[in-house]
Amino acid sequence: MGQKEIRLPTTAKGWAVRLSQIIKIANDIHGLARFPVKVSEIARDFTANVYPGAAITAVDGRPLSKNFEGALMPKPGGSGEWGIFYNSAISSPGRINFTLAHELGHYLLHRQLSGDPIYCARRDLWTWDSAYGRMEAEANEFASFLLMPLDDFRQQTDGLRRPSVADFERVKDHYAVSLTAAILKWLDTTSKRAMIVISRYGFIDWSRSSEPLLKSGVYFRAKQETTPLPDASLAALQDTSAEAATGKMLHEGIWSVQEPVFESVLFSEYHDMAISLLIYPDDAPRRPWAVEVSQGFVD
Repeated sequence: MGQKEIRLPTTAKGWAVRLSQIIKIANDIHGLARFPVKVSEIARDFTANVYPGAAITAVDGRPLSKNFEGALMPKPGGSGEWGIFYNSAISSPGRINFTLAHELGHYLLHRQLSGDPIYCARRDLWTWDSAYGRMEAEANEFASFLLMPLDDFRQQTDGLRRPSVADFERVKDHYAVSLTAAILKWLDTTSKRAMIVISRYGFIDWSRSSEPLLKSGVYFRAKQETTPLPDASLAALQDTSAEAATGKMLHEGIWSVQEPVFESVLFSEYHDMAISLLIYPDDAPRRPWAVEVSQGFVD
């Protein structure tokens, strides 16, 4: 009888789960820690075994345009080999690791669509909504499940009752991912009414609500209209204290017309960017028939 053909995954989550299983088995055999996942090693070793004629043979930093975080590129000369790269201007190990995982996702899922290089901007690595760029959403889903598998992620975050951005510093270090990636993963898994808000120069750049918060009708329309930060928010006040990172309860009328909101904020390595995590009360307020729109947010 001939050798049975191994069926390869076809989805982002399927690929991530397959690689996670391989990594766990290999690390258990050699007595190595499961996390953080070393993307540069798995990219070379796995693709050399599964796709020997089209393997990833280059993984490093490149002087890309400041607009790009990373890239998937075919090797010049038609050898069939590929490279995954991060912008060499990036110094954060977490951002580098997540960028490489994102590009590995593109390799596994999208390299055969055209054979052309794929360049990824900063915003692409924060696109977790499939309505905005299917390919980028799939690459992010792959990176998220590869670097932060749900079984372990729940163990790391189950004890967070009212988390702050400071709490996710530990999580991001455990997985060697960016702070933003760790918070976005939590928002996808939590039963809390919560939101991440990324702001620049006093205005909301983008935000993402957890499913429970979205279902209660709370979200920003920053993509559709210019939305200033609430004047009394920690982000607007540019509060860089340790207390701001661990969080403060803000009264009604700041982030929400009807509810107090627990805000924590960290000003990132991008000096013009603030990362705010907002935690709303577990129970949404009873609403009038007409939804109130105020200060650029729906509440």
